[in-house]
Parts: sequence; structure tokens; C-alpha cells
Amino acid sequence: MGFRRVVLMVLLVYAGLVGLLYFGQERLLFLPEMGGRELISSPADRGLHYETVWLETEDGERLHAWWVPHPQPLAVLHFSHGNAGNLSHRLDSVEMFHDLGLSVLLYDYRGYGRSSGRPDEAGIEIDALTAWSWLIDQAGVAPAQVVLFGRSLGGAVAARLAAELAPAAQPGALILESTFTSVPDLAAELYWWLPARRLARIQLDARAALAVADQPTLIVHSRDDEIVPFAHAGRLLEAAPGRAKLLVIEGSHNTGFLRSRQAYRAGLADFLAAVFSSDHHSRVDKMERFPNELIEFRRDHYD
Repeated sequence: MGFRRVVLMVLLVYAGLVGLLYFGQERLLFLPEMGGRELISSPADRGLHYETVWLETEDGERLHAWWVPHPQPLAVLHFSHGNAGNLSHRLDSVEMFHDLGLSVLLYDYRGYGRSSGRPDEAGIEIDALTAWSWLIDQAGVAPAQVVLFGRSLGGAVAARLAAELAPAAQPGALILESTFTSVPDLAAELYWWLPARRLARIQLDARAALAVADQPTLIVHSRDDEIVPFAHAGRLLEAAPGRAKLLVIEGSHNTGFLRSRQAYRAGLADFLAAVFSSDHHSRVDKMERFPNELIEFRRDHYD
């Protein structure tokens, strides 16, 4: 095989990968089939009362959701999950949030689980807003009592929703767990040998959203995260100066919250207690109580 032919084959393969990255972004990022679309369990299996809710989006999709009310809720959590699996794979988190005194609305994006449609950037943002509207309009929850929570890709969805709602309907708090700054930033790191940043059509820019949103924010990230490097957490913290704290945990991207269960739970509990305390501090007071700060919990402190 001649040198020119080898070079030509390499260029063709490279061009094919560039085309795949550009035209196949949705398939690379949104993975509803990973783990399966069938529900494997329900909150009832954890001893939790729940209701099945169907959310109708403005563009005609039907989203499957679970409403898990707490009898005496400290606040209400709007749960945006990651890019794979379905809501039935998140019951460890639902149970933990319930134990922390939170009612939870957990929904599947379009194309995930039993939800109709196909996922794309604009669509999942509509889905998050639809779930928010159900909490406010149907469940009668005040915006200031809602915690927007997102894990991994869901963190970018939650941050974008907070920015869209500001300042008219500001949520009470925002929690971003294992979240990237933006898809182009992460793609440039994962595919460093391709012009990934220029090819990225999907943005999901959490960092830009944090600069707009204005609520107490907790960023949770593990130094061991093998998918979204820990440096993303620091950049997110910098994007919300004076309005965020960083809770450092241990463990992998998908299981850090389980490996660091006690430390993770303690950090969330402290944050929620400060934001939703019963002493009726004003939002300004709450913001002053949340300076830009790093909180590092180590698992052995609790073992």
C-alpha cells in the first residue's frame, strides 16, 4: 500500500469522524436506550407514596413523571436527570431527597422511558419548563419553594431553566451535580484530536446560565469524576461569584453520591437548611450567607 493511499485513507476516516460528530450529536449525547426504556422499579418499592403524572408540552409531546410528595416538605425538588436511562433508575436519589424532607417531581425527557418524542436541546429545555409549570400551576407550589436539581446533563438543563425564569419567577435554590460547563467545552476535552468545539451544535451552556440566574446555588462534584473533569466545577463556581458553594465528594461520575452518601447527604442538608430555614430571612440575607466557598467532605470523616 503506497504512502499516498495510506494518507488518503486516514483523511477519509478523519472526515467520517468529523461528520459523525457533527451530524450525530443527538445520538452521541442523548442515550435513552442505555439502561433500557422499560421501568425497572417505582417509588412504591422504596415505601414511598407517589402519583404518576403526565405532562403535556407546548409542542405536543407527552412526558411521564412521578410526583413523590412529602407530608411536611421543607421544599420541593424539580429533578432533571442525566443523559441515559429513565426515571426509574433514580430511586436512590429520590429516596435520599425524601429523607431530607423534600417533595420530588421527577420527569423523563422526551424520548426517554415512557415519554413520547425524540430528545434534542430545544426539546428537553421545553420539557424542564413544562415540569416547572406543573409544579407552579397544578401542584400550587410557590417558586421560592422550588429547588431546581440536575445531575450531569440535567445540571445544564436546570441551570438553563433557572436563567430562563430569572428574575420574574426565581426558584428558591439550584443544585448542580457532576455538571459540565457546556457541551462544547466537554467535547473539546473528550475529542481533543477533532475540531469538536467548532462542530458542536448543541450548547447546553451551564456556565453562561449561572451568570444570569440569581439564587443560592450548590455545585456538587467529585475529584474522581472520570467523565466530567473536576475543573468544570471550579469554572461553574467562578461563573456565580458570591452566589454558590462547591461541595466536593468522592467516587465516580455516576456513583459518587452513593459512595459519599453520608457526606453528600450532610452537605445537602446544610445547604437546604440555610436556604429554607423557618426564620424567614430575606433573599438578600440568604445570598450574604452563601459566599463563594468550597466545602470538602471526605468519606472517612463519616465512616
